[in-house]
Amino acid sequence: MQEIPLLDCPSPFLVGDASGKIMNEYGRFPCKIKCGVYAFMVRGQASATINITRYNFKEGDVLWLESGSFLLIHEFSDNALVYYLLFSYDFLEKSTFRHRVTLSTMELHNPIFHTDKEVSAVIEKGFDMLFGAVNLKQDILTPDVMVYVYQIIEHLLIESARRHKSIVAKPQVRRTEIYHEYNDLVLKHYSEWHHVSEYAEAMHLTLPHLCSSIKAACGKTAGELIDEAIITDAKAQLKITNHQIKEIALSLGFENVAFFNRFFKAHTNMTPREYRNSE
Repeated sequence: MQEIPLLDCPSPFLVGDASGKIMNEYGRFPCKIKCGVYAFMVRGQASATINITRYNFKEGDVLWLESGSFLLIHEFSDNALVYYLLFSYDFLEKSTFRHRVTLSTMELHNPIFHTDKEVSAVIEKGFDMLFGAVNLKQDILTPDVMVYVYQIIEHLLIESARRHKSIVAKPQVRRTEIYHEYNDLVLKHYSEWHHVSEYAEAMHLTLPHLCSSIKAACGKTAGELIDEAIITDAKAQLKITNHQIKEIALSLGFENVAFFNRFFKAHTNMTPREYRNSE
C-alpha cells in the first residue's frame, strides 16, 4: 500500500489504495494539492473540506479533486477504504490535455459524485484492472496509455453527473448563482482581494446585494469566506513549506507582518509561529 503524496504526485501517475487509518494521518492540517486526484470510496464514511466547503463522503462516492485545490481531512471511519488515481501536475499540463474537462467546464460546483450500485461496480472493476496492470512485470501503464484512462474517467463522471442531474441544466435561484460565482472569484483572488467590495465591483453588484445573497445561500458572510480561504492557505504554507512567516504574509497580500500575525491569531487563537510548531 502506497502513501498518498501531500502535494504533487512523485511520478506521472500513481494508482493505489488507502485505509481510513492512513487517511486520518493527513487530517492534521490543510494542504494544497498540486496533482489531480480521482478517488473512489469503496467502503466507510468520511468528511473533508475542499477549498472552503465541507463535504461528507460515503460508500460509492467518487471524488474529483482538481490541481490547485485545498484539502483538509476531518475524519475517516476506521473501516474506510479508498481507491485513488493521481495525475501529476506536469502530466496534466502536457499538450495532450489541452482540452481536458474540469468541474467548471462541466458546469459543476460539487467535486463529489454519488453513484448507484451498478456504476460503483464498474468503477471498482476498473480499479481492479489498474491494480493488476501495475503489478505486471512488464510496464504497460505508460503515460500515453494513461491519457486514455484519464479521458475515460472524464466521460464516466460526465455521464454519472447527467444521470443524477448534478449538471446545472436549468436556471438556479439567483442567490445560488451569485454564491457560486463569488466562491470561484474568492478562490482565484483571495491573496490580492481582501475586501468584499472588490468582489462586488468585479461582479457588477451592489455591496448589500452581494452580502445578503451570500448569507442566504450558505449561512456565512461574504467576508468569512475570504478569511477562510486566506487562513487555509496560510496553514498549509506554515505546515508544508519552510517559507519565512514574512514571505507567507506577503504571498497572501499582507505587507505588514504584524497585521498578518494579528489576523491569523484572531482566527486560530495561535500566532503563525505557534501554529507552525504545534503538533
